[in-house]
Amino acid sequence: MIRTAGQPVPPAPRNDDPGKPAAGTTRGPAAARSPEQTLRRLFLTLFLRGRSSRGLQKEAAPKSVGSKLALTLVFYALFGLFALFFRGQPVFALSVYLHGMTFVFLGMFVAASAGEVLFNKEEADILLHRPVTPRALLQAKVGVLVQVSLWLAGAFNLCGLVVGVTAPDGGWSFPFVHAVSTSLEALFCTGCVVLTYQLCLRWFGRERLEGLMTTTQVFVAIAAVLASQLMPRMIMGTGGKMSLAASSWWVCLLPPAWFAGLNDALAGGGGGRSWALAVGGLAASTVVLWLAFGTLARDYGTGLQILGETSTLRPQRRGRRRWFDVLVAMPPLRWWLRDSVSRAGFLLTAAYLLRDRDVKLRVYPGLAPMLVMPILFLVQDRGRDGGGAFGGAFAGVFLGLIPVLGLTLIQYSQQWQASDLFRAAPIAGPAPLCHGARKAVLCLLTLPVLLVFGVIAWVLRGQASSLALLLPGIIALPVFALLPNLGGKGVPLSLPTEEAKSTNRGSLMIGVMVVSGLLSAVASWAWSGGWFGWLLLVELVGASAVYVGLRASISAARWPPME
Repeated sequence: MIRTAGQPVPPAPRNDDPGKPAAGTTRGPAAARSPEQTLRRLFLTLFLRGRSSRGLQKEAAPKSVGSKLALTLVFYALFGLFALFFRGQPVFALSVYLHGMTFVFLGMFVAASAGEVLFNKEEADILLHRPVTPRALLQAKVGVLVQVSLWLAGAFNLCGLVVGVTAPDGGWSFPFVHAVSTSLEALFCTGCVVLTYQLCLRWFGRERLEGLMTTTQVFVAIAAVLASQLMPRMIMGTGGKMSLAASSWWVCLLPPAWFAGLNDALAGGGGGRSWALAVGGLAASTVVLWLAFGTLARDYGTGLQILGETSTLRPQRRGRRRWFDVLVAMPPLRWWLRDSVSRAGFLLTAAYLLRDRDVKLRVYPGLAPMLVMPILFLVQDRGRDGGGAFGGAFAGVFLGLIPVLGLTLIQYSQQWQASDLFRAAPIAGPAPLCHGARKAVLCLLTLPVLLVFGVIAWVLRGQASSLALLLPGIIALPVFALLPNLGGKGVPLSLPTEEAKSTNRGSLMIGVMVVSGLLSAVASWAWSGGWFGWLLLVELVGASAVYVGLRASISAARWPPME
């Protein structure tokens, strides 16, 4: 503004609030977030959008955990409707069921995700050079795991909250108490997994940590599924009514009973044993969280640095061939892998299944729970009338889940960018690579499981004729194995490790499980009715026709667009 001569100078604007900038001045920088908040926001964004920018559309990217896992949360809420069977039960019985199943879901999710989230080599190359403390980094990652766990637990427990209000000794305080105990259970479950990894790293070092992480996740997954199968049987074994007075002493050693005792103490009938279980659960959770995020948190940064280092490999002798290359060059694999591209896909998939830490942490813990349910059915049907036909048939048909899950999980890899070489090679479509990966999964994963099921069925029944019950599943196995490759999908090691694909994988797995259950029931009925041979003939003809059609569809598929 131009001021004429003699015009008074206008006074400067007053600013009575010292914390507010004066008018006409620019506002200073906003208060910076703490490192913990910034890291947590970063890892939550990675969970929502994935670690790859390929095909990412900002407008279509999910903005919250609910929008990210919408389909999964719907399935969890539908599965939670089983809590309606516990109407009329006391608070403790309902709480044992809810906390037992919640512990299963959270344990499987944390065990399957913690290895990749906590120990990511690409993150260590960037974050370890910045002023970030190991405790802040660990708390940020665990915070995202707990947040996703609470979403899953909340969806499953929706129906249980209503049932708890109508319990004989329940009331309107049950939803609030159960929400607190479920949150505490999520922290305890996550802390146990983190503590296990830290102890393995501290006691056994880097050389054995990778194998121990896979073994730990396998055992956690198996224990979770066993708990989910044994908990309802334990409740029903007490005549449908379970209370602290009627339960066995070893029930008090299970973590779900501790948090169920907290529910019963604050929102149920109460009692001395309920308060004892509640105090024990609070004490155990405090100790685990203190050890995982306090005492051993400093070892986390050291572990990330050690895992990122490259170990010296022993030089191999010249002219020495790997044993798997030798097997591929010999019959019958040489006859089965006549195409050179399929043979290369077979060897690549086999190498990652046997050696790569990232793939092993994803595949084997995901397959382990699939092996528990058929074995439980085989053991449960032992000595029943009809020779336990359903258990044997279910074990055979359940084999179809192994290649479906294996081929779905083998798509993901931290080295997915290298799969661009598949498109640069003179290959018209992904079919040869998919065929090689499918044959590797059938040889390395499905065939050993089939042998295990056969031995168990023969030992439990004591006669070789019972192995015929596995035939319906073996006939349907080639058809199930083609499903992940429809439309040119299922290319091995071609997708980044994003959690967004879990919803589609869950839908496919649920569909295969429904078909497996129906086929098992029909096979058991045919075995008991004496027309089992006719069933095998009809199934063989139908499966052959479907196999030819699916195989032709996969062979005609071309590479999908990269964006």
